Amino acid sequence: MSEPVWIAGGGVICGIGATLPACVEAFSRMQPGMEEVQYLHTVHRGVFPVAEVKADNATLAAQAGMPAHISRTALLSKIAAQEAWDSTGLGDLLQYRVGFISANTVGGMDKTEDFFADYLQHPNKGHLQQVVHHECGSVTELVADAMGIRHQVATISTACSSGANALMYGARLIRNNIVDIVIAGGTDALTRFTLNGFNTLMILDQQPCRPFDDTRTGLNLGEGAGYVVLVSDVIRKHLPNAPWCRLSGYANTSDAYHQTASSPDGIGNYLAMKGALDMSGLQPKDIAYINLHGTGTQNNDSSEGKAIERLFAPDYPAVSSTKSFTGHTLGASGGIEAVFSALAVQQGIIYPNARFATPMKEWPVAPATVFSSGNKLSHVMSNSFGFAGNCSSLVFSKE
Repeated sequence: MSEPVWIAGGGVICGIGATLPACVEAFSRMQPGMEEVQYLHTVHRGVFPVAEVKADNATLAAQAGMPAHISRTALLSKIAAQEAWDSTGLGDLLQYRVGFISANTVGGMDKTEDFFADYLQHPNKGHLQQVVHHECGSVTELVADAMGIRHQVATISTACSSGANALMYGARLIRNNIVDIVIAGGTDALTRFTLNGFNTLMILDQQPCRPFDDTRTGLNLGEGAGYVVLVSDVIRKHLPNAPWCRLSGYANTSDAYHQTASSPDGIGNYLAMKGALDMSGLQPKDIAYINLHGTGTQNNDSSEGKAIERLFAPDYPAVSSTKSFTGHTLGASGGIEAVFSALAVQQGIIYPNARFATPMKEWPVAPATVFSSGNKLSHVMSNSFGFAGNCSSLVFSKE
């Protein structure tokens, strides 16, 4: 049996809270983060609700301890990664072999989008700082440098499964004795590129989204960052507190059905979930709760529902989509939802699915609609299914 990989802590910043405890409080109070656009400069203000982090860049920079001129994507990343590290109680990061595997899809595009407008008005003014950190990898390197991480640094960008795939890569690094600890997850800021792009695909809802409701008409975009701290069995024995849980299984598949649509029969979704179960040595009946991918689009929810029906029927676990609160945070979603799922195992949390009223005709399973904690959840699954059929599932287990 391969070496176990443990979750020692986690951190989140997103549209429902600036810290993980604040997010849990928002779930318990049924307070989703969708509002009118406040911080992004867009012609779509007042048209599409979004789940923005409720702070401007200057505020985030002060919280992150980083310069305000760098990308919002990097600022969000540093805040969540630092919270994740601090939650472990491990102390000075520099005394360990630590890796940082971070996912994102937009990089520093929030800065790049303003480049030409500023350049045309002031062509002789230096504009390099607006574009030098455009690439996805630059965001990861900025945060790794700020935290002093040197042993292993990598960026994952596989659309909406990016954050989950970062955890898989991090687990492999630990199991191959390359590092002892990995801060793994994802980050993404809201940009005009993403808002305009998803509008062009005609999958944005002009109302707060309703994942797995038969009346659903699309998703709401969000932003944020989420990271877990993966540790080896050796480090686990030196933790000041018990680990949250164990990353017992994971799998990534690609059905390559379409650039932006999931396969109608959900084959990629099914294979990812089954592969994660197989690695963990579990049966479908062992899963107590699934944090669904659940974007709120017709295609995504239908294909995920069919895959779950194929794998779990007739005895379904509790299910819900936390994107009904956070919006779809793209490259960050797999990381944010991994933190929520790992915490679910530790605290027995089942998260609510906001605004659910009418079961889908093709999958009449009702998601949870109220927050509850203290449940016995020995095994929790988290699904992240991305564009081009890049599908990933994670399984978190008690000791």
